[in-house]
Amino acid sequence: MDTAERIRSLVAPLVEAPTELYDVEFSGGILRVTVDQPAGGVDIGMIGRLTRAISNLLDEEDPIAGEYTLEVSSPGLERPLRRPEHFARAVGSTVAIKARAGIEGDRRIKGALVAADADTITVQPEGTGPDEVRTLALTDVEKARTVFEWGPAPKPGHPTTSSSKQKKAARS
Repeated sequence: MDTAERIRSLVAPLVEAPTELYDVEFSGGILRVTVDQPAGGVDIGMIGRLTRAISNLLDEEDPIAGEYTLEVSSPGLERPLRRPEHFARAVGSTVAIKARAGIEGDRRIKGALVAADADTITVQPEGTGPDEVRTLALTDVEKARTVFEWGPAPKPGHPTTSSSKQKKAARS
């Protein structure tokens, strides 16, 4: 069991529902513990409480030799996808994938994640038809994340669609 998995098993009992342990990563002296809530995400108060609890637990258990920096955060809008359950949750979302070197086809793929299971993901690349998909083994994925797509900004001086509808409803 690697360091991240040892930490995951130690930290998991501290994270109480509806908060979920999203990911644990240990790299370059930084221990990143990522937590999430299915509805609405986590707030700064929850992050602070978990940071203190995790820090105290790690001081007691001392599972990491040497110095490290603890970071506790939410996964954010553009979530890293590393575990099968991350990909399963992101089905239907736009994703950016960087495949490992040496696999057939483009290494960088952006498109809709249409399917995911314990071993593979299927992406419909942007600009292709619904029958043109690319299936990759999870072991062939070097990096992956969801892509947050910003909508166009409202034009200056023009009401937004929702405020226009509200004004019309108020007049009725």
